[in-house]
Amino acid sequence: QVQLVESGGGLVQAGGSLRLSCAASGRTFAVYTMGWFRQAPGKEREFVAFISRSGSTTYADSVKGRFTSSRDNAKNTVYLQMSSLQPEDTAVYYCAAARGIGILTTGRHYDYWGQGTQVTVSS
Repeated sequence: QVQLVESGGGLVQAGGSLRLSCAASGRTFAVYTMGWFRQAPGKEREFVAFISRSGSTTYADSVKGRFTSSRDNAKNTVYLQMSSLQPEDTAVYYCAAARGIGILTTGRHYDYWGQGTQVTVSS
């Protein structure tokens, strides 16, 4: 069992930056692929990014070049650095952990989820 707790959300003006953190419980964090998803009001949850066990990353086209995910296995934490934020980035952001490997861009690939953190970008 893995428990995930996100933090770092908040209100920011367009063009600003935020860094989300996701702290994981357990001693096997390093073996998980870690993903980021978001859900805006009235919309379906969408993939944002994932970082593999080895640290390689994949991003949604909508955030490529603006968001960067990283992980610190010693701290059992994954990060999402978000820059050049726009109002359309407003959503609840979730981190998730997957035991599997590969191109994990859909929620069904993930086994554990955090509670989410709100990101609001004002224009």
